[in-house]
Amino acid sequence: AKLKSFAAKIIQLLKEWTETFPYDFQDEKSMKELKEIAHRITQCDEENGTVKKIISQMTQNLLMALSARSQYQEIREKFRQPVTDKGTILKTKTQSAQKDILSVCCDPLILAQQLTYIELERVSNIYPEDLMQIVSHMDSLDNHKCRGDVTKTYNLEAYDNWFNCLSMLVATEICRVVKKKQRTRMVEFFIDVARECFNIGNFNSMMAII
Repeated sequence: AKLKSFAAKIIQLLKEWTETFPYDFQDEKSMKELKEIAHRITQCDEENGTVKKIISQMTQNLLMALSARSQYQEIREKFRQPVTDKGTILKTKTQSAQKDILSVCCDPLILAQQLTYIELERVSNIYPEDLMQIVSHMDSLDNHKCRGDVTKTYNLEAYDNWFNCLSMLVATEICRVVKKKQRTRMVEFFIDVARECFNIGNFNSMMAII
C-alpha cells in the first residue's frame, strides 16, 4: 500500500515536470531515464494497469509537445535564412504592383485583430523554461547581465523580432507614400489601428505601432 501511494506521488511529479518543462527530456539520456523510472512504477500496479495507462498517456503527450516545438523551430529557421535583396525586388516591380497596406486591409479593427492573432501565436510558444533559461544564466544581482555563453531562447527572440518587424512595417508604409495627404491618411490609419489594439488589450502591437 505504501509503495502504491509513493508511486502515485512520483507519477504526479513526472506528469507536472513533463508538461511544464518538456525540453528537459529532449535528449536521449534523460528520455531513457524517464522510461526506466516509468517501467519501475508500472510494476507496482500490474493488476489493473491504471498506472500503465497514465504513464503511456504522459509519454505520448511529452513526445507530441517535443514534436510540435521541433516543427515550430524548423519553420522559424526557414524564416531566419537570408533572402535576396528586397530593395532590388521592389525596384523591378511596377508602381501599380507595389500595394500599400490600405489596399490590402483598410479596416483598422480587422488589422488590429489580425495583429492580435499573431501576438497570441508568438506568446503561446513561450514556455516557463524559456524564462528559466535566462534566469539561470544571470550574473550577480548587482548588474543583472546575461553571460555571453547563454544559449538564446528562440521563442523569446521570435517575439522580440516580431515587435521590431511590426515597427519597421509601420514606418515603411508611412515613408513609402510620396504625397503628403496620403501620408497623413496612412498615419491616421495606424493611429486607429493602435487604438483598436488598445481596446482589444493587445498592448504589445500598440507599442510597436507607436
